[in-house]
Amino acid sequence: MSFPKIETIKNLSEEELDEEIISIRQKIFELSLQKATRQSIKPHLFTHYKHRLSQLLTVKTEIQRKNNNKSKV
Repeated sequence: MSFPKIETIKNLSEEELDEEIISIRQKIFELSLQKATRQSIKPHLFTHYKHRLSQLLTVKTEIQRKNNNKSKV
Protein backbone atom coordinates (compact mmCIF):
# COMPACT_ATOMS: atom_id res chain seq x y z
CA MET A 1 0.00 0.00 0.00
CA SER A 2 1.60 3.21 -1.15
CA PHE A 3 1.08 6.65 0.31
CA PRO A 4 -1.71 8.68 -1.31
CA LYS A 5 -0.72 11.60 -3.49
CA ILE A 6 -1.44 15.13 -2.31
CA GLU A 7 -2.83 16.06 -5.75
CA THR A 8 -5.95 14.04 -5.00
CA ILE A 9 -6.55 16.11 -1.88
CA LYS A 10 -6.11 19.49 -3.55
CA ASN A 11 -9.31 18.93 -5.54
CA LEU A 12 -11.48 18.66 -2.42
CA SER A 13 -13.65 21.49 -1.13
CA GLU A 14 -13.19 22.88 2.39
CA GLU A 15 -16.20 20.93 3.69
CA GLU A 16 -14.87 17.71 2.22
CA LEU A 17 -11.47 18.43 3.74
CA ASP A 18 -13.01 18.93 7.17
CA GLU A 19 -15.00 15.69 6.87
CA GLU A 20 -11.92 13.77 5.76
CA ILE A 21 -9.83 15.20 8.62
CA ILE A 22 -12.44 14.14 11.16
CA SER A 23 -12.67 10.69 9.58
CA ILE A 24 -8.90 10.14 9.64
CA ARG A 25 -8.64 11.34 13.25
CA GLN A 26 -11.36 8.86 14.22
CA LYS A 27 -9.52 6.04 12.46
CA ILE A 28 -6.29 6.91 14.28
CA PHE A 29 -8.16 6.98 17.60
CA GLU A 30 -9.77 3.60 16.89
CA LEU A 31 -6.37 2.11 16.06
CA SER A 32 -4.94 3.52 19.29
CA LEU A 33 -7.83 2.04 21.21
CA GLN A 34 -7.31 -1.36 19.58
CA LYS A 35 -3.62 -1.20 20.37
CA ALA A 36 -4.31 -0.31 24.01
CA THR A 37 -6.71 -3.23 24.39
CA ARG A 38 -4.16 -5.55 22.75
CA GLN A 39 -6.31 -6.40 19.79
CA SER A 40 -4.62 -7.37 16.56
CA ILE A 41 -3.87 -4.32 14.44
CA LYS A 42 -1.84 -3.52 11.37
CA PRO A 43 0.83 -1.12 12.66
CA HIS A 44 1.59 0.30 9.21
CA LEU A 45 -1.89 1.86 9.18
CA PHE A 46 -0.76 4.38 11.83
CA THR A 47 1.86 5.65 9.42
CA HIS A 48 -0.52 5.80 6.50
CA TYR A 49 -3.27 7.59 8.42
CA LYS A 50 -0.87 10.09 9.99
CA HIS A 51 0.64 10.81 6.58
CA ARG A 52 -2.81 11.35 5.10
CA LEU A 53 -3.78 13.61 8.01
CA SER A 54 -0.68 15.75 7.56
CA GLN A 55 -1.45 16.11 3.85
CA LEU A 56 -5.02 17.16 4.61
CA LEU A 57 -3.95 19.70 7.21
CA THR A 58 -1.31 21.11 4.87
CA VAL A 59 -3.83 21.64 2.08
CA LYS A 60 -6.32 23.17 4.51
CA THR A 61 -3.68 25.62 5.75
CA GLU A 62 -2.78 26.55 2.16
CA ILE A 63 -6.44 27.25 1.38
CA GLN A 64 -6.87 29.36 4.52
CA ARG A 65 -3.77 31.41 3.72
CA LYS A 66 -4.99 31.95 0.19
CA ASN A 67 -8.35 33.16 1.49
CA ASN A 68 -6.68 35.49 4.01
CA ASN A 69 -4.47 36.99 1.34
CA LYS A 70 -7.47 37.59 -0.93
CA SER A 71 -9.39 39.34 1.83
CA LYS A 72 -6.47 41.64 2.64
CA VAL A 73 -6.08 42.81 -0.95
